[in-house]
Amino acid sequence: MGKKIKINNILSPRSFRLKVIFISIICLVIPATMTLFIYNYLTKDTLKEQALSSANRELTIANEYVQKLLEDMMYITNFIQVDAEMNTLLKRKAKNIREDTPEQKYQQFVDDSKINKTIDNITLLGGKSYVTIFLKNGQSYTNYSNFEFSPTDLFKEEWFEQLRKTKGYETVWIGSQPTIFKSEKKNNPYQISVARTLRDENLNIYGYVIVTIMENKINQIFENMSGHEEMVLLDSSNHIISQRDDSGIGELFQYSNQLKEDNSSNIFQISRMDYLIAEQKISFTGWKLVSLIPYKQATNKVNAIFNKVMTVQVISFTIFLVLMTYFLRTITKPIVQLGNVADIVQRGNLNIRSRIRSKDEIGRLSSSFDLMLDRINEMIREITLTEGRKRKAELDMLQAQINPHFLFNVLNSIRMKVLVKGDKESAIMISSLSKLLRMTISKEKEIITLQEEIQIVLDFINIMNMRQKEKVNVEISVHDEAQIVRIPRFILQPIIENSIIHGLNQSAGTIKVNAKIKENEVIIVIEDDGQGMDGQALNRLQRKLIQSIGDDSHINENKKGFSSLGLSNVYERVYMTFGQDFRMDIKSELGEGTQVILSIPKGGSKSNVQSNVS
Repeated sequence: MGKKIKINNILSPRSFRLKVIFISIICLVIPATMTLFIYNYLTKDTLKEQALSSANRELTIANEYVQKLLEDMMYITNFIQVDAEMNTLLKRKAKNIREDTPEQKYQQFVDDSKINKTIDNITLLGGKSYVTIFLKNGQSYTNYSNFEFSPTDLFKEEWFEQLRKTKGYETVWIGSQPTIFKSEKKNNPYQISVARTLRDENLNIYGYVIVTIMENKINQIFENMSGHEEMVLLDSSNHIISQRDDSGIGELFQYSNQLKEDNSSNIFQISRMDYLIAEQKISFTGWKLVSLIPYKQATNKVNAIFNKVMTVQVISFTIFLVLMTYFLRTITKPIVQLGNVADIVQRGNLNIRSRIRSKDEIGRLSSSFDLMLDRINEMIREITLTEGRKRKAELDMLQAQINPHFLFNVLNSIRMKVLVKGDKESAIMISSLSKLLRMTISKEKEIITLQEEIQIVLDFINIMNMRQKEKVNVEISVHDEAQIVRIPRFILQPIIENSIIHGLNQSAGTIKVNAKIKENEVIIVIEDDGQGMDGQALNRLQRKLIQSIGDDSHINENKKGFSSLGLSNVYERVYMTFGQDFRMDIKSELGEGTQVILSIPKGGSKSNVQSNVS
C-alpha cells in the first residue's frame, strides 16, 4: 500500500521532478531519432560525394607535385631563352667567329666557362636534370659528359623535325622515350624532355635547348601518395607517359573511353565492379593526370567513419540519458527545499537559511540566497545609523571647506606683504601658486574655457621659471573663437610639464602653444625645441596612451604634484569627455623636439560635459 502511494505521488502531475524528466526525455528522444533516420538517408548520396571528393583531392595533390616538376623544366628553358647575358654569349658562339689571336682564344674560354657555369647554377634547384644547348654551327653545351651521350645524335630523334617546324617560342614536350644516357639506362629506362628553339632578333633559329628528366621522378610521386589509387600520366592522345609499372609506358590507356572531359570524375563498371576514375589537365603541356580506384576501396574509409560516428552517437545518447535522469533527480531535490525556504521568508521570517552546500549551480544559488538574507539584515542595521553618519559627514565637509579658504587667505596676505616690500617677482610666484592651488582643490569647475586653461599654463610656467636657473620662453597664439571652447581643466599643464622636464631637460628653450579652428574641430598644438625622442620611444608612448583607456591603475597613484597627472591621464580624461571625436597625435624626432597635437570637437560632447559639470 505504501509503495502504491509513493508511485502515485511520483506520477502526479504536480510532481516537478516528473515534469522535468519527462520533458527532457521527449526533447532528446524525438530530435535524436529524427537525426538518425535523416543521417542514414543522406549518407547514401554523401558517400558518393565523399568518394569523388577524396579521389579528386588525392589527384590534386599529385597534380601539384607533377606540375612543379614540369615547371622546373620550363624554368630552365625560359631562363636560357630570355636571360640577356646568356643570349649574348650564345649568339656570339653561333656566329662562328674565327679565333686567331690569344685575346680571342681567351675570350672564347671565358664565354664557355660562363655558359657552363650558368647551366650548372640553374639546374641546382629541384632534382637532377640534363640540359643540352645545341647551336646550328655544331657547338654544344651540356651539364653532362659526351661519354653519357653525344649531342649531335639529337638530330636523329623523331621529334627533332617537329622542333624545327615550331614558330616563335613554342615549346615541344616529348613524352616518355627510352633513356639515352648510359649511366641512367639500367635504373631508369625512360626519360621525359622539353625542347625549344633559340632565335635571334629576326626570329631565325640559331640553336636549340633540350631539358630532360628521368621518368621515375614522376612515378615516385605516385608511389608516395597515401591512397591506393592507380595513377597514370597521359599525353594528348591518351598514351601512357608515366605510371607505377613502367611496362605499359607508351601504350594507349585502356580506359581512355571513360574519360569525359578535363578535370572531371566518373564511376563506371569493369567486370561488374564499380571503379572511380578522375582526371585533371596539366595546362601548359596538354597532358593529363588520371587516377583509377575501385569504388568500394574508395568508400571504405568513409563507411568506416560513418559507422563509427553512428555507434558513438547511440552509445553517447544512452549514457547521456542515464546521466541526465540521475542529475535531474539530484537537482530537483534542493530546488524544492529552496522553494520552501523562500515561502518562509515571504511570510516575514528573515532569520531562516537554506543551508544547501552542494558545489553545483543550486548550491551557489542557495549560498547567494543566504548571503542576500544576511545582506538585507545588515542593510537594516545600517539604515538605523544613517542619520548620525550624515551629520558627522556634514561637519567634516564644512571643516574641509574652511581649511583651503584659510590657506588661500594666508597666501594672499603673504603676497601683499612681499609686494609692499618691493619683491614683485616673489609676489607673482605666490599669486601663481595660489591660483593653481585654488584651481586644483576646486571641485566646481571641472570644465573650463581654453582661455582659463592658458592662464593656468602661464601661472605654471612662471613658477617653473623661478625654480630653474634657465628660463623657458613660451609663445602662445590662440584664435579668438577658440578661446571660448570648453575643455576639461589641467589638460595642457601636464604636456607643458613633460616638455620642460623631459623635452628641454629643465634647460632654456621655447614652448609654443597654438590653437586654431579647422572646420568643426579645435586644433591645439604644443611644440618644444627640446631633445625629442627616437621612433622606438615614440611608438612605446603612443601604445601606452591607447592602452590607458579603461585602465584605472593610475587612479590610485599618490598625486604629489601637477606632473603626476601624466599624458595617459590627460588622454583618458579628454577621451572620456569627447569620446571617439577626440584625437591626440605625438610627433617627435631625436634632436628636433616634440609636437603634441590635440583635436577636439568644436561643439564638444554635450552629454559628457554636462555629466562632468554636475
